[in-house]
Amino acid sequence: MEKEHQIFGIRAVMEAILSGKEVDKVFIHKEASGELMKDLMKVMKRNNVNFTHVPVEKLNRLTPNNHQGVVATISPVAFVKLEDLVESVANSGVTPLFLILDQISDARNFGAIIRTAECCGVSGIIVQKAGSAPVNGDTVKTSAGAVFNVPICKVEHIKDAIFYLQGSGIKTVAATEKTDNSLYDISLSEPVAIIMGSEDRGINPSVLKIVDEAAKLPMSGTIGSLNVSVACGAFLYEAVRQRR
Repeated sequence: MEKEHQIFGIRAVMEAILSGKEVDKVFIHKEASGELMKDLMKVMKRNNVNFTHVPVEKLNRLTPNNHQGVVATISPVAFVKLEDLVESVANSGVTPLFLILDQISDARNFGAIIRTAECCGVSGIIVQKAGSAPVNGDTVKTSAGAVFNVPICKVEHIKDAIFYLQGSGIKTVAATEKTDNSLYDISLSEPVAIIMGSEDRGINPSVLKIVDEAAKLPMSGTIGSLNVSVACGAFLYEAVRQRR
């Protein structure tokens, strides 16, 4: 975690949230207590801030300073609202190509995906607030700065975002091995949102139930899956190929 994207101390984190800073994630000592900590918890829940309880050793690794049991990451980018993102893309005249990441948790994978998305002209990336990788220094570096060029939207629930996109005339396509459909038999030339799953679990089964189509990449080797950023690149460039 780069220090310029980090704040620590109960009051400092609370003030950052209340002032409207893009607080990406808060790490809290799992044995923390006290009235001030209770106030911070209330502020985080009221403002839908993503937080997790961790051992004090984790906090000590994040900062050598007196953290008071709390360290937060500040996002270097501003997130956009889903409704505003969809409207702006619709008004741009460009055929929408959205990317939905279902709880991809590794910051470097996230950064690599953002870099490819920018190269492929992705209209925007949609992630869930809880369980998703933070936008931190690793993300910025791995994306080669592309994180500043692609709109990123954080939503409460991926399923609600999918329903909203479908209601806006955008087809949703899940990248999953749990289908007989090949990526190369799926149309990606119309308005579409491609959904990629987490590194270890793939796409949530409840999400797979509501998507319009599912597709997989043909695999010839003995290893059954690709790194998610590599698979994402294959899906996005197939969309690019079809739209040329």
